[in-house]
Amino acid sequence: MDTRKTFVRFTLAGLLSAIFLLPPAFSQESPAKRKVSHRVVPEYPTLARQMNITGKVKIEVTVAPDGHVKATRSVGGSPLLLDAATRAVKNWKFEVGPKETTEIVEFDFNPQE
Repeated sequence: MDTRKTFVRFTLAGLLSAIFLLPPAFSQESPAKRKVSHRVVPEYPTLARQMNITGKVKIEVTVAPDGHVKATRSVGGSPLLLDAATRAVKNWKFEVGPKETTEIVEFDFNPQE
């Protein structure tokens, strides 16, 4: 009996601590997709083209309420391609919104295109 009570107490304590440590799901907002009003296409870096480096680059973009790119953060991709993608996305303009948002922008570099 004591073993069963102890097990139940530890299980309940574990569940309660997990519930209180997790952030509440209802308070999280999903990022709104803001439309792009002006895009700049990145230049394919010469070295990357010569080395036939291809692939996707993902950049997290913080967009100000007025639509300009406030900040960028590299999420993934080849270091030889990231700089070109970051330079291009910093010149993008998004539609005006009520507040600052965070967007994920993905570029696909392919030398055959």
